[in-house]
Amino acid sequence: MGFINIVAQLGAYAALILLASASRTDARNLVQRTAANATGSPIAPKVFIISMFPPEGAVWYNIPEFDLLANNITVPGFSPLFPDAHCTASGEICQLITGEAEINAAVTISSLVFSRLFDLTTTYFLIGGIAGVNPEVATLGSVTFARFAVQVALQYEFDVREIPSNFTTGYIPQGSTSPTEYPQSIYGTEVFEVNDALRKLAVRSAQSASLNDSAAAVIYRANYNASPLYTAGTLVPSVVECDVATSDVYFSGTLLSEAFDNTTKLFTNGTGRYGTTAQEDNATLEALLRGAVNNLTDFSRIIIMRTASDFDRPFPGEAAISNLLYANQGGFEPALQNIYLAGIKVIESILVGWEDTYEQGVKPTNYIGDIFGSLGGKPDYGLGSMFNDNPVVLRRVPKILRRRRNVPIMR
Repeated sequence: MGFINIVAQLGAYAALILLASASRTDARNLVQRTAANATGSPIAPKVFIISMFPPEGAVWYNIPEFDLLANNITVPGFSPLFPDAHCTASGEICQLITGEAEINAAVTISSLVFSRLFDLTTTYFLIGGIAGVNPEVATLGSVTFARFAVQVALQYEFDVREIPSNFTTGYIPQGSTSPTEYPQSIYGTEVFEVNDALRKLAVRSAQSASLNDSAAAVIYRANYNASPLYTAGTLVPSVVECDVATSDVYFSGTLLSEAFDNTTKLFTNGTGRYGTTAQEDNATLEALLRGAVNNLTDFSRIIIMRTASDFDRPFPGEAAISNLLYANQGGFEPALQNIYLAGIKVIESILVGWEDTYEQGVKPTNYIGDIFGSLGGKPDYGLGSMFNDNPVVLRRVPKILRRRRNVPIMR
């Protein structure tokens, strides 16, 4: 399905969700929102599903396993389009929609983390959305689980028509002078690494799911047989361990995809494997990390699951614009369904194994956190910890200074 057709379908999804929301009576909404915190204690979910836009959220509504619309809580700071967190009556499972791209994700997740409506200290976060996919790694409909999230577009950029003759791309890491030099100017959100031991448990659970596919996807992916590089792209949907690239720009095409594949390897010191591309994950992870620094979240309890809706580059002989805008790739619907089909297995394994495994947490076997080492430990990528391998220590402002808000600025 081309991008233009997908946009039309997204409009239909959004309309259905807004209609469903409007159909609830004001009285029911008032009761639910009041009941959400009637005891005065915050809701403490075991699992919080993070969706990015309405179709991803809709796959979790009206399912047989649980009712996420039993309890709808308006959270200050959420998107005006998606102002509520949705929870089961028990509060064990909750879900939200951030809105698309990095700013929406950062603001919504920050609002959640610092809201007093929830206790998220033992919550597992399942980031569950669709993504573009690298045909060297996986295929349409596949379910991927990431260890690294890399903010690939946080770089200098030249128009490709103006780059030096010895450059392969117009992207240059910030503070550097060539595409192959590690960034010398670090913002802190370039790379996040999550709990690989937890990822492997999630992969094992998801592998028990029967994944969806479509006739159109079968036909389209067969075109990638033209190159031995794309063998993975020709296979049936499966569960794959690979990493996610984050970019606000919805990039497409072989040259950009190869450039960001190289960025992923560079930023992770050769460990990362670029498999999917999305628009939100680094922003979501930064908000969750800041929560962890403030002892509000546990960064070791994050699962990044992306399902493949479209190829990030054309098959040999196809125009890049055709692949992005017009081709009927057939991956959109299976990718949405596979969020639920694989995700429900992950959620059920957490709930069933709560007392034996998950309540106390899954101990990481790898470094977890950001490129700065904000949570302690030494990153296994980048230029080393900025905090001498120790976690950030919050410095509280003395009370006498808190009262002095109107201090004149000296020029």
